[in-house]
Amino acid sequence: MDFKEEPGRRTPTGGVIEGGVRNEGAAEYLAREMACMANTPGGGAIILGVADDGTRIGTLLCPDSLRHRIYELTDRALTISVRVAELDSVRLLVLSTHEAIEPIRLRGRVHWRVDKNCVEIDPSSWHEQRMHRSGFDWSAQPSRYTMEDVNLVAVEIARDYLREGGTQSDTGLAAATTVDLIRRVNLIDGEGRLNNAGALLFVGTPEIGMEYIRREVPGGDSTNRLPAGGRPWSDAYGPAYGPHASRRDRGSGPLLQQIAEVEQASRAANRLIHVAGGFAHRRVRAIPTRALREAVVNGVVHRDWNSPQPTVVEHVGDHLTVTSPGGFIGGVDPANIITHPATPRYRTLAGAMSALRLAEREGIGVDRMVTDMLSLGQRPPEFHEIAGPYVRVVLIGGNPDPAVIGYIDAIEPGPMREDVDLLLLLDQLMRRGFADARSLAPVLQRSSAETTAALDRVRSAASGGKEIISPVRGTPRGHPPAYRLSDHGREKLASRVAWIENPGDRDRLVLDWVQVRGRVSSTETADLTGITPTYAGTVLTRLADDGLLVGSRPQRMGRGFHYLPANADLSDP
Repeated sequence: MDFKEEPGRRTPTGGVIEGGVRNEGAAEYLAREMACMANTPGGGAIILGVADDGTRIGTLLCPDSLRHRIYELTDRALTISVRVAELDSVRLLVLSTHEAIEPIRLRGRVHWRVDKNCVEIDPSSWHEQRMHRSGFDWSAQPSRYTMEDVNLVAVEIARDYLREGGTQSDTGLAAATTVDLIRRVNLIDGEGRLNNAGALLFVGTPEIGMEYIRREVPGGDSTNRLPAGGRPWSDAYGPAYGPHASRRDRGSGPLLQQIAEVEQASRAANRLIHVAGGFAHRRVRAIPTRALREAVVNGVVHRDWNSPQPTVVEHVGDHLTVTSPGGFIGGVDPANIITHPATPRYRTLAGAMSALRLAEREGIGVDRMVTDMLSLGQRPPEFHEIAGPYVRVVLIGGNPDPAVIGYIDAIEPGPMREDVDLLLLLDQLMRRGFADARSLAPVLQRSSAETTAALDRVRSAASGGKEIISPVRGTPRGHPPAYRLSDHGREKLASRVAWIENPGDRDRLVLDWVQVRGRVSSTETADLTGITPTYAGTVLTRLADDGLLVGSRPQRMGRGFHYLPANADLSDP
């Protein structure tokens, strides 16, 4: 659902002019928006007549005329519902549509909603997404290939990954015959035919499935590129198909071989760094090894294999970017990717990759990426959906932070060192200065109740025998608690919170706090920033004089006096 104002009703100065019963510009705009809604799973609705700031400007458009014009503009493919509604005595229109059976095109293009935006999607990807929602698994369908077509190099690569897994079950599977290995990971049917997942992994991908590009600096020349010279993987890395090459028409080598080559190249370029001192005496990679593998593997497991485009792995300096064709699927998006239940695009392929120990079995691969990055003091992975659609994963590596490593190593109980909620909270406190259940919930991607439970869990933990978080002093009774790093945490992580000492950053922290919490006092400011209450009062007075805060009383004094956001309604009790 979205709110829209009727286009063409604003003057250059922002005023609102009277509308009419017909508006061709509005019809064209709404045809595009409603086609986008119809192409989106579940359909959608637009409430017309409400501006972005919530102002009700209303609309006089005729429902029947608007419905018919949208029908014409979409080549008679989209029939929507348009009804009149009233809100605060203002006439509005509610436009709604069900999910389309076939993609609705406008000027030959297909768009659908991603978060709050309409982005273009190619029709084949749209159909693939619809098949997924119906439960169709392309990777489970039988291919034309049999065991005679299996590449033995890919089989040995699979055995290597299993041996690396290290469990008795993994080593037992690695020692199995080729037929048993492939059968036990559900890649062959009773008639001896490989399914599509098996064909991808052990025979070949329809086109070059992966590209790896290595650059030392952004914009620099590539120092390594796979496949070499743009040749198919089967040419660049030896015969991919064995003695039956004449029977095969796939464009490149087995996916397992492509993954192994990309992983080998990225591992060679991933700096090894020595971290010394106390608990943190160790050697680590600039990009954590598990996070790097998970990003690469996710880029081929969850991509759209109906697309001829490759999964592109760009390794620039200490940053890794994986861009894979096909958007998010099954309700997953960047705002819930950590906590959303695993919804693989291809269940059989994902299951085989887990069984072969290339991906996490428990569906916690993204969690592992997050924890591994944060445990080194690095930023959490970034996830984006971009036009195409493509999914892009960014790992920003670099020199680890010994202070963060040492602090996390000292956390007790031990299992909480890999608690994704704790690490996300710690990162938030170092970068933002405070957290409460409401502001932290979207960071943890959890409900308010779950976030409150996570905060309670972290309060029961300790680092070096001292509490990790402390309640912010001065919070009024009856208000939900807020937290900052404990004094011990500030001492151990001094380099990460030194920004608070900068006057400009201190001001931004106070203004952020007042927007989230709705009020701020000198006691709260002093506790958040580490300055004295007297100086905190001076800071707040200056911000009020600059028009950024407003006092709860005109005289700015008295017991319980505090400041409010500049846009606060002082008449509201």
